[in-house]
Amino acid sequence: MEWLTGPFEVAFVQRALWGGILVSLICALAGTWVVLRGMAFLGDAMSHGMLPGVAVASLLGGNLLVGAAVSAAAMALGVTALGRAPRLSHDTGIGLLFVGMLALGVIIVSRSQSFAVDLTGFLFGDVLAVRGSDLVHLAAALGIALVVSAAGHRPFVALVFDERKAHTLGLRPRLAHAALLGLLTLAIVASFHVVGTLLVFGLLIAPPAAVLPWARRIPTIMAGAACLGAVATFLGLLLSWHLGTAAGATIAAAAVAQFLLSQLAAALWNRRARHVRLSPAPLP
Repeated sequence: MEWLTGPFEVAFVQRALWGGILVSLICALAGTWVVLRGMAFLGDAMSHGMLPGVAVASLLGGNLLVGAAVSAAAMALGVTALGRAPRLSHDTGIGLLFVGMLALGVIIVSRSQSFAVDLTGFLFGDVLAVRGSDLVHLAAALGIALVVSAAGHRPFVALVFDERKAHTLGLRPRLAHAALLGLLTLAIVASFHVVGTLLVFGLLIAPPAAVLPWARRIPTIMAGAACLGAVATFLGLLLSWHLGTAAGATIAAAAVAQFLLSQLAAALWNRRARHVRLSPAPLP
């Protein structure tokens, strides 16, 4: 039991665990819609599109969270604007913005005289450096995410399954899409301090995708994703403590491992169910 509980007797590991759990809850709310709507590439682009804001904030000695939020908001606005351009596919616009924002961030960093801007935490996270004030900010972000998810649930559902019907029902799909982008932005900005932008998909995409084969209702997917994200956080911190690995990367790897195990179990279950259906009925 000491091997299991020992690491969590340390104060900074306890804060890391609570931080990871709060991020898991936020990512479950946003990641479920990302998975259902097929917005994974957009989420990836937005997470890397935060680099210019973080680079500027780091060079000026400002708050990295503020810089990330400003840059992500600019990315979201750009995606929305290009999405209305005629004869330009959605993926093309996102890809161009992705490359442009990433290039701008590298240019800003390269202007530093010493190239000493430490963006390691931005890229890979630093969950063990979570402070009490960070937990307060994450709790506030979770509250906002809950309000947005509850208020926009019906438009989000319509947007995910039939955008034209959403327009017919007067649910304003463009506004719903903008709100969904805002929720995604909130989740990414809140998560990058824990797992970094390169690994943010570990908590944003993997838990909802792991639950998807086993659940049919959206609230069930969100609840299951939140539980799996919390478990991945616990396992990642535990393994990183004993193995001496990077905590954020280990958390992300645990989340992806959960997804792979879920897909394997679902495939075996479907194969068994198919075999049972095809088996001849026993003779009387």
